Amino acid sequence: MVSYMDFSRAALVSGLALALATAGCGSADQATPAATPGPAPTVSVVASTDVYGAVASAVGGSHVKVTSVIHTPDADPHEYENTPADVVAVGESKVLVTNGGGYDGFADKLAEAAGRKPVVINAVALSGLAPAEATHEGAREASHEEHAEGFNEHVWYHLPTVAKVADALAGELAKVDPPNAGAYQANAAAFRGKLDGLTAKLNAIKAAHQGAKVAVTEPVAGYLIDAAGLTNVTPAEFSEAIEEGNDPPAAVLNQALEVFQGADPARALLLNAQTESAATKQVEDAAGKAGVPVVKVTETLPAGIVDYVQWMGGQIDQLAGALDRK
Repeated sequence: MVSYMDFSRAALVSGLALALATAGCGSADQATPAATPGPAPTVSVVASTDVYGAVASAVGGSHVKVTSVIHTPDADPHEYENTPADVVAVGESKVLVTNGGGYDGFADKLAEAAGRKPVVINAVALSGLAPAEATHEGAREASHEEHAEGFNEHVWYHLPTVAKVADALAGELAKVDPPNAGAYQANAAAFRGKLDGLTAKLNAIKAAHQGAKVAVTEPVAGYLIDAAGLTNVTPAEFSEAIEEGNDPPAAVLNQALEVFQGADPARALLLNAQTESAATKQVEDAAGKAGVPVVKVTETLPAGIVDYVQWMGGQIDQLAGALDRK
């Protein structure tokens, strides 16, 4: 026979179990609410390279769909040939971000071929660094070898220019998508804050190593070198020849090799990791034999990197580490 006490105990246990189960279900429902899909991106942006694509993504956030024409490290912007898909992407875009200065002439051709013309943001034109012949209008038909004399078109290594590109993006995106104007402006401000952090790193290098000698294979990171207060001692004829895909004269190559020797040698070599030739290999080997650190820089984002600040900050950190070694 089941006693009243036994029955009560069983009922109590059963009730507690039911209460706990109910509470558990309620907690699970509160902790994992049904996911609601966010709004689809409303603005299409095309960038000539993934460097500018990364800037566009930082400013546009979830409101933009960014397509980078050059999006792999093995694609050469100087030699790139447009595809029909590229033309379609630009035709559907609201904004096209280019470097300009003759660097990515394929982007100008895309804009011309597109049925609907996007607003073009040209970094070289925004930079204020270039002579008139290197601006968008003057360089529209220019090849890589026809750049304005002495002008370094790699302006994505010039942080003030990158900030201008971000501001221009925020302004143009706000025009085509007014409801999200505030988000674009806030994103651009946050991005500029991160660029300020990179500038602080360069200022720290400058304070510690003002005037220190460095060598390069190409003038890709020239603006970064200048901002860090460093001195490029590579013969200009050597780096220009490499940039144009030519072999430097033997005498010039020897001069480039000699910068790693003597009582006051170059303290780091900034090597364009995306361009290798017999001459650049000799320079890299000479640096290695002399115990000079090699800092690899790139023209587009390395595989696995999608954030501009992460990429540029990593290169700056490598440069600082190389200089701190001596």
